[in-house]
Amino acid sequence: MKLAFTKMQGLGNDFVMLDGVRQSFSLSSTEIQAIADRRFGIGCDQILIVHPAHSPEHAFRYQIFNADGSEVENCGNGARCFARFVLEQGLTTENQITVETLGGVITLHCLEDGKVTVDMGEPKTSPQDLPMMSSVAGPFQQLELNGVHRDITVISMGNPHAVQRVPDCAHAPVAIEGPLTEHHRVFPKRVNAGFMQVVDRGTIELRVWERGAGETLACGTGACAAVASGILRGWLDHQVEVHTHGGDLKIEWQGPGHHLYMTGDAKTSFSGHMDPSELIRNRP
Repeated sequence: MKLAFTKMQGLGNDFVMLDGVRQSFSLSSTEIQAIADRRFGIGCDQILIVHPAHSPEHAFRYQIFNADGSEVENCGNGARCFARFVLEQGLTTENQITVETLGGVITLHCLEDGKVTVDMGEPKTSPQDLPMMSSVAGPFQQLELNGVHRDITVISMGNPHAVQRVPDCAHAPVAIEGPLTEHHRVFPKRVNAGFMQVVDRGTIELRVWERGAGETLACGTGACAAVASGILRGWLDHQVEVHTHGGDLKIEWQGPGHHLYMTGDAKTSFSGHMDPSELIRNRP
């Protein structure tokens, strides 16, 4: 089964994009892992598959799979790449695109400079939205990691995030506390772990340990969750620039009762054809 694919990246968060509108296929978890393999496959953080929408009110539906084969609800950097992909592939001529995801419906706006603004909807701040098992109401929680209690803010951007503030992002314990947070017993569906340094009221540094992928160069929903947490705690203004290893994002949120907007780049790296079964055979 030969499949056409396009490799894209948003701030270094990279994706294999597959057109499920003009191609008919299904992928097993093993095939997804083989495609995502950076040494024996194409290599990516996530795989995005474009489908026709369920509802005639929306333009498309898409699925998001992590490199480990697990399906996730939402991806901010992937959403921007999705918008550029359907335009470049001629699947749409519209600059405003409404899309169904597992985490809900989002609206994408393709700008003239090549950037994409994503209407991420309103952040959800109840532990039950992640879900998180907690007797404490609201987004401000504590998490015990290796005997140390960390103050975290829990935010759902269609997918779950636990954000903690750190004094120095460069030296944050991402490799240790990231997986501990992801697999903590209070998160039955796991969680993305954000490590945020507040530079000033309009700027943050951010690193994210992503559920099912490890630390990535950037995480769009993680940036949204981090800014939302900072605004809720009174640390940040309503427009914030987020610096990640892969590049910068602009996040705007007027607070509870309002939608959150994310703007950033999305670029094509290369296109080609592959046979997932051949990629599986390539792996040791």
